[in-house]
Amino acid sequence: MPFALSDVSLLQVLLIVVTAFGASIIGGLAGYGTGLLLPLVLVPIVGAESAVPVMALAALFTNTSRAIAFRPLIHWKSVATALPLAIIATVTAATLFTGLNQKAAAIVVGSVLIALVPLRHILKKIGYRLNTPGLAVGGGVYGFVTGTSTGAGVILVSILMSAGLTGSVVVATDAAISIAIGLAKVTTFSTLGALPLPLFIFALLVGCSTVPGAFVAKQLAGEISATAHTWMLDAAVLIGGAVMVLRAL
Repeated sequence: MPFALSDVSLLQVLLIVVTAFGASIIGGLAGYGTGLLLPLVLVPIVGAESAVPVMALAALFTNTSRAIAFRPLIHWKSVATALPLAIIATVTAATLFTGLNQKAAAIVVGSVLIALVPLRHILKKIGYRLNTPGLAVGGGVYGFVTGTSTGAGVILVSILMSAGLTGSVVVATDAAISIAIGLAKVTTFSTLGALPLPLFIFALLVGCSTVPGAFVAKQLAGEISATAHTWMLDAAVLIGGAVMVLRAL
């Protein structure tokens, strides 16, 4: 059944706006997380098959603002290395995703969310390093995962760090790559009819709701330990992803 703005109640809109705002704060504190938490609210309201296109457009707001803020720190060589395979893989995966029904989409999104939590810890523990070819291949892996789900930013951050980038350079470079990937996803979904005008307008609302959270996160950065909110995020993602899969089954 096609998405219609009239299908979303005022209470649901309020819930999404508040969640988007809160998720953007957590994302600003942890360095990732907005794309992991928002689907937990979006999927029950708009469906899994609509949540991914919505997040693709909404993420452009966050990544564009970050890229502008950290523009001098963007590592353009890494951007140029990771993007070619990443864009091809993203378009391919997004095209495949549009062919999934709601049940299959929910299983895919939920499973990816669950898998990303232990993957982040494994990558951190291994502390692996990537050379230039490895960064290119890593971009392809990230592109395929993000083309079929949301919240895969943790993979890109881990890949960039393994390539030797650190601190705000990672944030800046991640944002630059994510803008191009986001545009590829939005274009693919729009071309295939997965992002009709009502859903497009809804995605704009979600995207705008995430913008203020970045400024709040900046003020709170020194108040909450990174370990505490990272574990809270992991718990929320695991529970939410499991609920999605169980509902679909």
